[in-house]
Amino acid sequence: MPGKHQHFQEPEVGCCGKYFLFGFNIVFWVLGALFLAIGLWAWGEKGVLSNISALTDLGGLDPVWLFVVVGGIMSLLGFAGCIGALRENTFLLKFFSVFLGLIFFLELATGILAFVFKDWIRDQLNFFINNNVKAYRDDIDLQNLIDFAQEYWSCCGARGPNDWNLNIYFNCTDLNPSRERCGVPFSCCVRDPAEDVLNTQCGYDVRLKLIFGICLAQNLVSDIKAVKANWIKHDDGYKLLR
Repeated sequence: MPGKHQHFQEPEVGCCGKYFLFGFNIVFWVLGALFLAIGLWAWGEKGVLSNISALTDLGGLDPVWLFVVVGGIMSLLGFAGCIGALRENTFLLKFFSVFLGLIFFLELATGILAFVFKDWIRDQLNFFINNNVKAYRDDIDLQNLIDFAQEYWSCCGARGPNDWNLNIYFNCTDLNPSRERCGVPFSCCVRDPAEDVLNTQCGYDVRLKLIFGICLAQNLVSDIKAVKANWIKHDDGYKLLR
């Protein structure tokens, strides 16, 4: 109608969802940056940043990799979600959602493949653990990770204590001059709750004692078989041959 103006209200982005996503991602971003900073600081302390080839010198896993990779991914996602929500940038928000979806489907696919190929996964896991057992004394971070894992899961090696024969400090060969020969790390020991001080030498000579016990038991079995071999069966029972 003439003389009347029509007003159209433009759609607005919901403030609750926008600022909730912004707040969540800024925490995610800060945590990722902290993880990344810790990883780079640890590499700097170990001289890796000044000698990149040191990354390939370690035979096992360098746990600092976990901080760097996880921190980098968290920082990237946090940045995209935070800035995308604050500036209402559809490209960054799409990147954020697609990346999260990709991570979810990768985790789902990994779980399915691990179930289908569980025997192969178990063999690869044992191989991976044994490689890290070999490098136990090569890196303090790896050493702490293995000790934590063995204490947390109450295990010793991949299959048992004899896996530590793979380590040059713990193997039972006669040429091994180490005091830890035929032993295991202290994280293999069951800790006494009454102990106030951690006994880091509790694993010394443990496998040597086991080997001695096995040999003693086998000798006893041989003696028992030898005695039984001197008996012959008669109708009225057993008689010892003279």
